[in-house]
Amino acid sequence: MTALTVLAPADKGDPAWAEAGSIAEIEELVRAGRTVVVTPADLAGQDGEAAELAAASVCAWAGARVFRTSRPDQVQLAVEMTESLAGRRPPTLTRRGLA
Repeated sequence: MTALTVLAPADKGDPAWAEAGSIAEIEELVRAGRTVVVTPADLAGQDGEAAELAAASVCAWAGARVFRTSRPDQVQLAVEMTESLAGRRPPTLTRRGLA
């Protein structure tokens, strides 16, 4: 599996990466074995940090591995959490609740 990458909006990507503009396109490209690049702010459909983070999480769940954003720290955290929930990455911290 390709590692997750978060890029700034102006950063150049690998020419072999495929840019996707929808969830269906992400899933199709992932099935074809491509590394998928998304811009969550473009997919969010509305302005705002919450919408962008939600879009990044959905894209990560669908298999996108490269994210182009102006909020790299927040998107990285959202994507890592999504990967942990999907079972593709161990959680950074686990706690056991005792009642």
